[in-house]
Amino acid sequence: MQLNRAEIQQFIDRALSEDVGRGDLTSYVTIPKGTQFKAAMVARQDLVVCGIGIAMAVFKRVMSQLEFKSLVKDGDKIGPKTVMAEIEGEARAILTAERTALNIVQHLSGISTLTRRYAELVHGTGATLIDTRKTVPTLRNLAKYASYVGGARNHRIRLDDGVLIKDNHIAVCGSLTAAVQRAKRQTPALTVVEVECDTLDQVREAVAAGAGMILLDNMDVPELKEAVKIAQGRAVLEASGGITLETIRDKASSGVDFVSVGRMTQSAPAVDIGLDYGA
Repeated sequence: MQLNRAEIQQFIDRALSEDVGRGDLTSYVTIPKGTQFKAAMVARQDLVVCGIGIAMAVFKRVMSQLEFKSLVKDGDKIGPKTVMAEIEGEARAILTAERTALNIVQHLSGISTLTRRYAELVHGTGATLIDTRKTVPTLRNLAKYASYVGGARNHRIRLDDGVLIKDNHIAVCGSLTAAVQRAKRQTPALTVVEVECDTLDQVREAVAAGAGMILLDNMDVPELKEAVKIAQGRAVLEASGGITLETIRDKASSGVDFVSVGRMTQSAPAVDIGLDYGA
């Protein structure tokens, strides 16, 4: 997944405006103008790097003359005390940008770090790890980028990316079959119509209705294996719902094509990264 430069710049402007307001009062009243400063961005724990380029853009947005040297790249797995970047230049500018830059890298690296743990557990099962739309509003693209960096494939990014018929759609349409058939009539031939199924009877109905992809919601491993037998390759299968680090490998090994995890983007803890003076 590629990030849009214009969108990132707009995001950075909003983030700096939120944090800085009319100016960094503390730095301006304590540090003489022109004072030089050298610092290092340092990992405090094991993590998978994400957002280092955005951090550089934050510092450069505050003062373009700052020197920012990246020593890692997005996707790198690093340990505690690893120097991620060196920043040198006007002290006021560096300290003004510090918190915004760190917040972004800590949040995105938190997502990529947790995603990598899930991806490593899925590896070798034959299934592909995918993310969901469970993200902080307005941060969707960044969260999706972070999960991609961590090793997941993106599911829908927005509602206009594809058709996913869920229980409420089925309730309004009157039946699963009616919803699938209506969707197939009104979408281009190459558009995959996915439908959420809570039971194996619904899986049978979805296959018969011609669904191209079936989301198996909150099914245990025996149910997933039975769904694979029912589908017999006639529909792509996605296991989803309540999947944890403890359960993902067994579910991914059931024969399904995809395993989706909302926790990666919804509740990944931020990682610990600091800015050290004179490093």
